[in-house]
Amino acid sequence: MQRFLTFRHWPRLSPELARSEVLAGLTVALVMVPQAVAYAGLAGMPLVTGLYTCLLPALLAVLFGSASRLSVGPAALTCVLIGASLTGLAEPGSTQWVSLAVWLSLLSGGIQLLLGLGNYGWLINLVSSPVMMGFTQAASLLIMASQVPALLGIPAWRWDMSSWGTWLTGWPALFGLGSLAVLLLLRHYQPRWPGIMLVMGAASMLGYASDYTQHGSIVGLLPSGLPALYWPEWPGLDVLNQLWVPAMVIALVSFLETASSARIECQRDGKRWDDSTELFSQGLAKLASALSGSFPTSTSFSRSALMLYAGARSGWAVVASVGFVLLALLVLMPALQFVPRSVMAAAVIVAVLNLFQPRQFLKLWRIDRVETATAAVTFAITLATAPRIYWGVMAGVLLGLSHFLHTRLHPRIIEVGLHPDGSLRDRHLWHLPPLAPHLFALRMDAELDFAAASSFERAITDHLAQHPDTQHVCLFAQPINRIDATGVETFGQLQRQLASRGITLHISGIKLPVEKALQRAGELPDVPELKLYRTDAEALQALRQLAPLPDDIGAASI
Repeated sequence: MQRFLTFRHWPRLSPELARSEVLAGLTVALVMVPQAVAYAGLAGMPLVTGLYTCLLPALLAVLFGSASRLSVGPAALTCVLIGASLTGLAEPGSTQWVSLAVWLSLLSGGIQLLLGLGNYGWLINLVSSPVMMGFTQAASLLIMASQVPALLGIPAWRWDMSSWGTWLTGWPALFGLGSLAVLLLLRHYQPRWPGIMLVMGAASMLGYASDYTQHGSIVGLLPSGLPALYWPEWPGLDVLNQLWVPAMVIALVSFLETASSARIECQRDGKRWDDSTELFSQGLAKLASALSGSFPTSTSFSRSALMLYAGARSGWAVVASVGFVLLALLVLMPALQFVPRSVMAAAVIVAVLNLFQPRQFLKLWRIDRVETATAAVTFAITLATAPRIYWGVMAGVLLGLSHFLHTRLHPRIIEVGLHPDGSLRDRHLWHLPPLAPHLFALRMDAELDFAAASSFERAITDHLAQHPDTQHVCLFAQPINRIDATGVETFGQLQRQLASRGITLHISGIKLPVEKALQRAGELPDVPELKLYRTDAEALQALRQLAPLPDDIGAASI
């Protein structure tokens, strides 16, 4: 457990350090308080529970995590996943909805806690960057679309244009669209200002002065004080079984949000990021959130970036931000009660707008067409399965794994030739002559394991069938860094098959782990039909003896 006690490495608090950390914590808290309230509404939870996620959960995450300046609490993607997962199971904001959200927090937190204790942080690689990108783009569109009715103060969107004039001139729309415009202007011209807090404060005062309650719904008075210990009622096995898949997706997606912020912080400090330690701390945070009667937490990328931008130097800044959130929970709740609901919707839209970046599809298209297709399918399935949007992530993960398996089962195997610059390259791509007559020289850029062994064997046997006059086979084995039992068996069969046909097998640059495995299996016999070379230059020198090569390319310098 010593590796999880990361707070022991924090710097000793001095007056100068305390001043900078308190200032950074205040900067983040000014954004966190209104954002937490807005995101709680996005998750369908009582608004005050958003602040609960910023107290003990945030404190535990920073005390036991490897990255000490992460802003843990509500996050847009996690909140929309919560709302999507519970739709149809309960009424948003009801006691049953809160109970199921707490179960989601318990399940996802337990999954992360166990993965962290078991050092299974590598499992986050199951969700590739294209999958996460496609899901994020679709989820951001769904979030913004879901906030349009609240922004205009209408129960649901309708395409009857005759009613649009009434909507757009109503009080909720004036407050909502006006707040949206101000927030966008502040973000563009004054990004350092706590725009959400300023707009909500002004909207609350205007709502009170104009008696807005006669024209639209407001946030209302939120309960002050610390959260009480909460334990949810047993939902039954049928309902619990419906929560497992969403809980796993929430655990993966929320941790990917954490990973993106933690990597930036650790790279900036020049230290190593420990994924398993972070899994453990994030699991603790979710369990603490559940016991506070709240929903699963995550790491906000924007607030974590703001923490670094504000000059935070250690976890003391997070402790300060928790203190300010606690102060707001105890004192400032009456100040938010007159904020119109349409202003809350505007705050959510502006916060999520940063997630929608369609240009990423064009960038991905230039890199890899298959991964672009994976992102596009994830995007489409996420939209098509709404509100059960977690199926988009699951489909993307399956597509990513299928592409990975296809790549492993079809490794790159080329026939090599000597390029005029002295390097070994694809003979057919560069139109190079064979290294020697009656020679098949090949290179496989993969491990010789159960996935690649069949392709390796097929490449040699197919060439021999098409070129029966082959007398030598040369394997440039430098890229092969691992071999398993299937690979050893395949290699032995090929070596004996070649020897029985009088074909000499040349192996160049075999790595020590592969060589030892073959030696232990007795597949590297000391026979004339098998020749080993330490370097490719040595192998080319030997192959030159089979038939002279042109003098102008000489021995290769690999």
